[in-house]
Amino acid sequence: MKVTYDSAIDVAYIYFVESIAAGAVAKTYACDPRQVNGQINLDFDSAGRLLGLEVLDASHYLSQSVLHSDQRGEE
Repeated sequence: MKVTYDSAIDVAYIYFVESIAAGAVAKTYACDPRQVNGQINLDFDSAGRLLGLEVLDASHYLSQSVLHSDQRGEE
């Protein structure tokens, strides 16, 4: 699992795969906004496998330890 975080726009992405090639995301499912204020998106490939999840307004939803585990340099 890899985490990237952009503090300028407060968005984190949690990868469940090594990398996601351009065009590999076949479907993005936005979680029910009544439950999470529309701030979490799940990305799936064409076989239905969960590739990763995007957290908008991440500093409100994720712990600082997760946000500071940004592994962007390992991409």
